[in-house]
Amino acid sequence: MQDTADADLVREYQTSGNLELLAALYQRYMNLVYGVCLQYFDEEGSKDAVMQIFEELIDKLKRHEVQNFKSWLHVLSRNHCLMKLRSMKNKESLQVTIEDDSPLMENGELAHHDHEVTLEDNLQSMEKCLETLPEEQKRSVNLFYLEEKSYREVSALTGYEMNKVKSYIQNGKRNLKICMEQQQHA
Repeated sequence: MQDTADADLVREYQTSGNLELLAALYQRYMNLVYGVCLQYFDEEGSKDAVMQIFEELIDKLKRHEVQNFKSWLHVLSRNHCLMKLRSMKNKESLQVTIEDDSPLMENGELAHHDHEVTLEDNLQSMEKCLETLPEEQKRSVNLFYLEEKSYREVSALTGYEMNKVKSYIQNGKRNLKICMEQQQHA
């Protein structure tokens, strides 16, 4: 399997679901994933994240069309770390609010947390809605917001004209917002 191209392993895994193929593919880039995680966490946290990303990969790789596995995995790893940091930050702020001695019943948000839209819900909603966008919008929004590329870089990577890139991003952002609002009210 060492000589097999990434794209071939991805295709084989997507059709067969064979975890050994995925493990062989992931092993190639585990140091890259660990390096990304070290930018956000200590050694132990990074090791945990590397395992969590593999678990996340089991499902996500089946659902996404991946052109370049290495760069896709890099983005997936970075996004995983960012989401984990956000959820840690949210837990800390909730803990501070509770320890603040403020009466819980006076705070309607905490008393009725069942109706609260969590960050995780928003991220899942955004991921679903991103898949519904036209390809040009999806690609432009992904590169601009998730991979933090400039308009010029998005234009160079996609071959779209600069005016088109700006339009795709603006329309994609608006369509994402509309889709996410519809999901919240559904």
